Amino acid sequence: HIWCNLKPGTSDVAFCNQVDSYFGHLRDHGLVVGHRVTRRKLGLGSKELPEVHITVEVENLAQFDSAFHRVASRSGVVEDLHHHVNFLVCDAMFAFPRDFPDAVRETGEEKF
Repeated sequence: HIWCNLKPGTSDVAFCNQVDSYFGHLRDHGLVVGHRVTRRKLGLGSKELPEVHITVEVENLAQFDSAFHRVASRSGVVEDLHHHVNFLVCDAMFAFPRDFPDAVRETGEEKF
């Protein structure tokens, strides 16, 4: 999950096109399954979270690690595409939640 605000003067449609190019490239190379861009409607939502939300879908942690390593190389086409998205945003926040309980969860009750 990625949350961000658009920098002042940034076209929301141009931003979405850049996001589609970036994650489309990763998808075409088998590094993500897909992505989705959503935007807060009518100002509804937590004030702590930025306005735009991008959800990135991966098959598993191995695919996520492969995508991360490719992007972290900061080279080639993927770096150009990444830069074109980053240039348009501010206040970025990231999270990587997982399904719970997952297949490796042992049975039993956890105490808090």
